[in-house]
Amino acid sequence: MKRLVVFTGAGISAESGLQTFRGDGGLWEGHEIEDVATPGGWQRNPSLVQQFYNERRKAVLGATPNAAHLALADLQKDFDVQIITQNIDDLHERAGSKKVLHLHGLITLAQSDANPNLIYPIEGWEIKQGDLCSHGKQLRPHVVWFGEAVPNFEPAIEFCRSADIFAVIGSKLAVYPAAGLLDYVPSTVLKYVIDPDIPYVAGGSKVRKIQEPATIGVPIMAKELRA
Repeated sequence: MKRLVVFTGAGISAESGLQTFRGDGGLWEGHEIEDVATPGGWQRNPSLVQQFYNERRKAVLGATPNAAHLALADLQKDFDVQIITQNIDDLHERAGSKKVLHLHGLITLAQSDANPNLIYPIEGWEIKQGDLCSHGKQLRPHVVWFGEAVPNFEPAIEFCRSADIFAVIGSKLAVYPAAGLLDYVPSTVLKYVIDPDIPYVAGGSKVRKIQEPATIGVPIMAKELRA
């Protein structure tokens, strides 16, 4: 069974009604990145950061997987599908995908402010100030902030190196180091790029561009792969 490695970005979740972090109407609007997505912002105003991510979490819990998420899950019938996602929502898992690697964390979990390896489920959509880990330290969102290490980057590299087919879906390839993962995909591998605004991907004839939203483009890719 061929290994299909899929790299997904905000565009796939946007079609489930989740706002993106960049562009018109993005979540940064009204908030400075430094205030809500950095360790420094957390130290200066933890209440603001908790509120920001609590609102995001509430939106995620109210969203449902779309046709693109479901099509990727269905491809598991015919391919060994490994998803690498920049997204912090759990829509891939709820669609039925079994192998999902979150580069930037998972908003439905909490982690200790003192030890990022102490990770906890969240009941409901709120982490409150005063919610503590087993060592008595404040819980924070399980999200990788700007300036923090990306613990799952090395495993993602290995998945990219082992790909028989590779797909980029709903990503502008603007956030590093995540966007650099494409450098580890073998040059001989067929690469799909699905987005209304196609980012540059090297590879010439080995790149199949589908200039459509994910809900349209992923089913097209799935049909081609099964042909």
